[in-house]
Amino acid sequence: MKAQVLSDKELIGRYLKGDHNSLERLIHRHQNRIYAYILMIVKDKDLADDLFQDTFIKVINTIRAGSYNEEGKFLQWTMRIAHNLIIDHFRKSNRMPIFDNSKNEDFNIFDTINITDKSIEEEIITDQIHKDVRKLIELLPPEQKEVLYMRHYAEMSFKDIAEVTDVSINTALGRMRYALINLRKLIAEKNIVLTQ
Repeated sequence: MKAQVLSDKELIGRYLKGDHNSLERLIHRHQNRIYAYILMIVKDKDLADDLFQDTFIKVINTIRAGSYNEEGKFLQWTMRIAHNLIIDHFRKSNRMPIFDNSKNEDFNIFDTINITDKSIEEEIITDQIHKDVRKLIELLPPEQKEVLYMRHYAEMSFKDIAEVTDVSINTALGRMRYALINLRKLIAEKNIVLTQ
């Protein structure tokens, strides 16, 4: 017999009725995406661990206080909390890098990476390409890196990205556009080949 899959809302309801395992299941369901997002932005495992823990302390306190009302959008709500904690961290440490966005050519780095069944050699090459792309992504300004990660790694819609980052959809789209433009520049500067 297949186990029943409860929605985030149902798990929260059960937690509020005293079932602490429900909260554990809810956190386990979303922890990889949220932790990966935090780590990708702050680039420091210890800091990511702290921010991840702070995120879920805030989540738990908000739910316990009866203040959670983001029905059906637990992941987006939690990502917004993580996002705000990251921004607070950057503001406190004054580490907001700036990147030149003067060239306005369309380019989608993810269009160059094919995902199909591959031989071992092709998988190794593809893995190296992904590592190279991740290194380039680390060179982007935080707001561009964030939207790129949310869109392509967390598979969030631009509407959800806009909600989480508290900007308009047009701003989220603009950040993605500049992220892709800047990645193209970096690829050209570093003579990186993204095809096999």
